[in-house]
Amino acid sequence: MNRNMVIVKSGDELTLINPVRLSDAALCQLDALGNVRHVLRLGDFHGLDDRFYVDRYQAEFWCQSQPETYKVPMANHVINAAASPPMPDAQFFVYEAAKYPEACLLLKNLKLLIATDSIQYWADWSYTTFLSRCVLRMMGFKLTLLIGGPWLKRVTPEGGSLVADFERLLRLDFEHVVGAHGQLLHDAAKPMLEAAIAKALPD
Repeated sequence: MNRNMVIVKSGDELTLINPVRLSDAALCQLDALGNVRHVLRLGDFHGLDDRFYVDRYQAEFWCQSQPETYKVPMANHVINAAASPPMPDAQFFVYEAAKYPEACLLLKNLKLLIATDSIQYWADWSYTTFLSRCVLRMMGFKLTLLIGGPWLKRVTPEGGSLVADFERLLRLDFEHVVGAHGQLLHDAAKPMLEAAIAKALPD
């Protein structure tokens, strides 16, 4: 199953979002882009490679308070709705009702919403093994924009709902979206997300 890392450049500073460990050759390409100053963990279930980058570059680490799945590294900056991201013209969105920390980052100038597991767009099954493809289909994944089913089941409080969170999310001004899995969706993100929410959260 593929994993996506987003790299944002501001001046000569790089911010890594949803970090993925790169090969030595790809690390050289990363170094050529600029200086890695910040590492952002937007979703609690994606932290496997955070420590590698924080240690390698002595980078500032960002995550929500009380991480559950990956306890290290310790946060230099806590992500919440009031926090200012380490790049201009951006804002954090936090799923307040979720049992485990999950957030999005909106790059306002690009109208790009960066998610982790909550929102995923699958255009094809590239970088996905045949076995994983079968399992994903059994779990309800299809070639479209969707709310991550396993994520939604795990983070929804018993007797609770994330409907209000997604309603707040839809009020943000974005046209494109990229999650930690799948591909980048251009232009149609808002209406497709509305349809995905109606299907995953019919109440």
